[in-house]
Amino acid sequence: MPDEPAALEEARRAFARRMAEMAAWDDPRFEEAVLATPREDYLPPPPWLLIDPGLAAFHRSTEPADLYRDVLVALDVAKGINNGQPTLHAAWIGKVRPQPGETVVHVGAGMGYYTAILARLVSPGGKVFAYEIEPHLAQAASQNLAAIDNAEVRAGDAVTSDMPQAGIIYVNAGVVAPPLAWLEALNPGGRLVFPWRPTADVGLALLVTRRATGFAVDIFSPAWFIPCIGASDDQIALRAPSRHDAAATRSLWLSRDRPPDDTATAIYHDFWFSSSPAE
Repeated sequence: MPDEPAALEEARRAFARRMAEMAAWDDPRFEEAVLATPREDYLPPPPWLLIDPGLAAFHRSTEPADLYRDVLVALDVAKGINNGQPTLHAAWIGKVRPQPGETVVHVGAGMGYYTAILARLVSPGGKVFAYEIEPHLAQAASQNLAAIDNAEVRAGDAVTSDMPQAGIIYVNAGVVAPPLAWLEALNPGGRLVFPWRPTADVGLALLVTRRATGFAVDIFSPAWFIPCIGASDDQIALRAPSRHDAAATRSLWLSRDRPPDDTATAIYHDFWFSSSPAE
């Protein structure tokens, strides 16, 4: 019979290496942070319901080694909430590249797994504020993150709650458009990464970076997440984008700084997206 602890350790090390490869980020701290964060510590008790996104297949497991594959793990089956696909999050974290001393806001923290990784990446001197609107998940995240002194769970709605100034806002729920407060909370050079769901047939991952004037937009992959409560009503759009316009987006502007012009790809009350690059 194989040495189960050794096999689990090897699975965890291979998982951390794979995550580092997917991040496309040559900072060894990321692989170290993943390795230092056991996934099973941020999940419900076994048996776990595992979801293979490539095969759309489901199965239950009590083997911790099964968690170190590129699978989703259900957190709340009734509401469709899961722990997130590891390689997707690796790519997203590689896009925002958290640095020691930075403040991160994590919207939709679930039970805290990716919060813990982010907290390790901004140490020393940084902090993660983790927002979770589902009370039972927020309570679990608070317990799971209790030993990580630079992570703070805030049970409530990140759309309407006060938000600290941050270098990174990391959003794990689909939004029709980011709330103005999220944009205003970004420090100069700050990064907002989120799933943009402006219409039923558009799902894109956006990296928005605050510039001296305007916000640069990098569309880097498809993205389909459950809706963000309070930010998923498509009626907030003054002009929703077509699929073509959404894909052509390269910048975001606050309307008070620059009114929409003929480069607009989508228009909302307080800001608009443009096909023209940020200055």
